[in-house]
Amino acid sequence: MLNLFAFERVAVVLGDLYFVDPNPRPGQEGAERGIRIELRRIEAGDLEGSIYSARPITIGAPIWRIDLLETAAGPVGTFDRTHHHPRFSGWEPSERVFVPELSTDPLEWLGDRLRDVRSVLSDARVEPSALGPDDAEAISAAASDIVDCVRRQLDLVHEGRLARVPERDVKEARISWL
Repeated sequence: MLNLFAFERVAVVLGDLYFVDPNPRPGQEGAERGIRIELRRIEAGDLEGSIYSARPITIGAPIWRIDLLETAAGPVGTFDRTHHHPRFSGWEPSERVFVPELSTDPLEWLGDRLRDVRSVLSDARVEPSALGPDDAEAISAAASDIVDCVRRQLDLVHEGRLARVPERDVKEARISWL
């Protein structure tokens, strides 16, 4: 399931994730499941028809990512693989960064970061101009709604209704919502 909260120049995109790393680091072997949250650039295109036509919207490159993951073979709610990627180089994320507070209370940590998205941009080494003039305030105001959406998706993951093993053979890294 994919959800999108779009603002003027950025969007918060979240979806369920079942992931198998073909080259895992020690201690990271085996499938992972959970929710991926990304702050991404967006761009509204020009109208391609009449003034009544739908406006094209492009979801672009990621700026920052949180993976609320846990070992798929383990008990639900452990968040033992939960981490974030504070920056990207194009489409490629930085290394996984494990933060104890993120694994202890991931929804609170996420909400705090969304309420201070300017610091997220600073950590990502992205200019503040990546945001629209009202984006920081709008994201902060929507933080509770975004966190609630993540909570609902996590509940579905923990019930086994999302982030399930893909039906086809998994031979490489696999993200269920892409």
